[in-house]
Amino acid sequence: MALQISATNPEHPALLLDLPWHLPLEEWPEHYLVPLPRGISRHVVRYARAGAEVVAVKELAERPALREYELLRGLDRMNIPSVDPLAVVTGRTDGDGGPLESVLITRHLGGSMPYRSMFETTMRPATMHRLMDALAVLLVRLHLAGFAWGDCSLSNTLFRRDAGAYAAYLVDAETGEVHPQLSPGQREYDLDLARVNISGELLDLEASGALHPSVDPIEFGMEICKRYTALWQELTRTSVYPAGKHHYIDRRIRRLNELGFDVAEMQIAHSSNGDTVTFVPKVVDAGHHQRQLLRLTGLDAEENQARRLLNDLESWMATQDDYAPGDPLAARPEVLAHRWVRDVFRPTVRAIPLELRGSMDPAELYHELLEHRWYLSERAQHDIDLDTVVGDYVKNILPAVRDSLSPTADAAEAAGQVGGTTATGDGA
Repeated sequence: MALQISATNPEHPALLLDLPWHLPLEEWPEHYLVPLPRGISRHVVRYARAGAEVVAVKELAERPALREYELLRGLDRMNIPSVDPLAVVTGRTDGDGGPLESVLITRHLGGSMPYRSMFETTMRPATMHRLMDALAVLLVRLHLAGFAWGDCSLSNTLFRRDAGAYAAYLVDAETGEVHPQLSPGQREYDLDLARVNISGELLDLEASGALHPSVDPIEFGMEICKRYTALWQELTRTSVYPAGKHHYIDRRIRRLNELGFDVAEMQIAHSSNGDTVTFVPKVVDAGHHQRQLLRLTGLDAEENQARRLLNDLESWMATQDDYAPGDPLAARPEVLAHRWVRDVFRPTVRAIPLELRGSMDPAELYHELLEHRWYLSERAQHDIDLDTVVGDYVKNILPAVRDSLSPTADAAEAAGQVGGTTATGDGA
């Protein structure tokens, strides 16, 4: 069988052809590889350069490779945070014509790290709790979409910084299943697998001396269950309100929006005696602030980044002479938003030299600058302009931020050289 590359983009096969497909992945020469951290995996996984991108290459049998490729494409269509599938390579043979396993190729997620790599740094429990919050949100989003993961673990999850919080990304979809809707039993089974896997990896890290001494691996594994359950109940619970108190429903919807979710479909029913109203969110979609920011400005950001940028946008709009909500003659919000992007966001981000940004994307960089402006303004007891903030940030803060964004200088340099934009932790 001849070598075949099935790709989502017609440009990708040409970029991938130069990789040494005639060699087992374990034997690839170092000059093809990128030294980035990865989690443990049942398969051989390597990061490699393909043109201007960094890709994750996972070696596995043809059938599961094709299946995982399609599952990841499906998750992408549902806007679920997961790695970006690029291609499947089949029909590989070695120099003697012997068969080699197929590979799944995904794009490296810029500025990301596997959860396990972070836990190996003996991080503080408070940071670990924030990582668990992000993982719980990811599991809830998967389950709302009818996706049973079947293998949630620290190695199979990536995280990116998201405006002071974290955003979790699915890496390995090999064991996943898609259903129209998950039953409570399917959700509980998936959650229990996550608990066992997380506790097991934490016990492994504890044995190696890498885990913070205050962290109990078993109790911490239970933490994901508690956080998941609280979020799921908030998103799906039935509320009963007195008749005529419609603002209670609005308040519930605003609460869901604050959590980053939109109510796409709801069920409202009056009781037989007309005294109460029952409200049930039927379809809940994540990414409320992401969609709002994208609609207004065209900027694509993580959820918390989008929330922060929207707050800054609203504050800036309030200072504009042609901003008058409700006035049909005033500038439309979309017009003001694009003016903010042109006159505020882009000039501020571009004031940071590209070579100094490390792996931070523009939205995260702008968030960091807003944080620094608040700090400087508090210290000075008056507002500080963004130009001054940028100068102080480059001089006093950016070097330390860059060091904290990467576990090793080599990994950061490798990621920066190729400018990867979207990585994998188990593997692809």
